Amino acid sequence: MRRVLTIATLAALAAAPAAWAGDAAAGKAKAAQVCAACHGPEGNKPSAPDQPILAGQYPDYLIKALTDYKSGKRANPIMKGFASTLSEKDIEDVAAWFSSQSSDLHTIR
Repeated sequence: MRRVLTIATLAALAAAPAAWAGDAAAGKAKAAQVCAACHGPEGNKPSAPDQPILAGQYPDYLIKALTDYKSGKRANPIMKGFASTLSEKDIEDVAAWFSSQSSDLHTIR
């Protein structure tokens, strides 16, 4: 019984990333329209110091943040305006694009 539970748990964990697997190419196109002016085309060149680097960020974090901006759970009027134009698929695609970009976010110091 324990072996069955272990296998079932591993299978569920292996399938979890598919729940937010977006299309990075579609995300690149959408990011060019919506995100690039403030965060840069690859998400690693913010136009102001208070704007975060998105490149290399975890996709589940980006999905959560954009979803929260869209719903108003996370308060920022500028981001709410941009996020409200994105569909769930757009959010997944943009997250896939930015998470696939290289960044200094994961540099070990």
